[in-house]
Amino acid sequence: MLTLKDIRQNKNFQTMIAKANEYLRARGYTEHGMRHVTFVSHKTAQIMRDLGFDERMVEIAAITGYLHDIGNMHNRKHHGVTGANIVFAELRNMGMDIEEVATITTAIANHEEEIGEPISPLTAALILADKSDAHRTRVHRLHAGPPDIHDRVNLAIEDSDLFVDTENGTITLDITFDQSISQVMDYFEIYLKRMEMCKQAAAVLNSRFRLVINELELLGHVETQHYQKTEA
Repeated sequence: MLTLKDIRQNKNFQTMIAKANEYLRARGYTEHGMRHVTFVSHKTAQIMRDLGFDERMVEIAAITGYLHDIGNMHNRKHHGVTGANIVFAELRNMGMDIEEVATITTAIANHEEEIGEPISPLTAALILADKSDAHRTRVHRLHAGPPDIHDRVNLAIEDSDLFVDTENGTITLDITFDQSISQVMDYFEIYLKRMEMCKQAAAVLNSRFRLVINELELLGHVETQHYQKTEA
């Protein structure tokens, strides 16, 4: 059976990840290269492990996270579906079992909010891992002038962590946000749909999604914009 190590050693995948990041950088997007896919690979696997899935599914989760953004080398729009098709062909050429390939590519095809749905535990874990990776280290600007809202929000995120609490049935995204750089409401302006998708994903995993920013927890739906102080 193929492992994450096998996938990481594949030169074609290495090139496609680099090209996807190169394309997005030219378009002014945040970093989507090896750092991002390695983070998402680790976090997707961690979520599945914390929720009690077997080690093979955890390995599949790691592979899925590593390959999820390859479609960006062609275009940002519908890159999940594009990437799923590319990954399907490459994994089959590597000899991966068709059931595992289908599981991986379905998750990849559904990880973006524009057309995706968290239709399986793996898809849900990938969505949560991917959307949790917002941080100042992802900003890499090529153009002069003041940073746009996406850069400002990411530059303001000093730290972020996503963790599973099986005892309380929650999955929490905890963010430390520097409001001297950007306002919290700017975060909601660009991440509102993604946070809604995270709530749906957590529900698929029989959990409740919590968004905590500077020790303030969102109450109810993201769009209500109400907060309460978390307990120490």
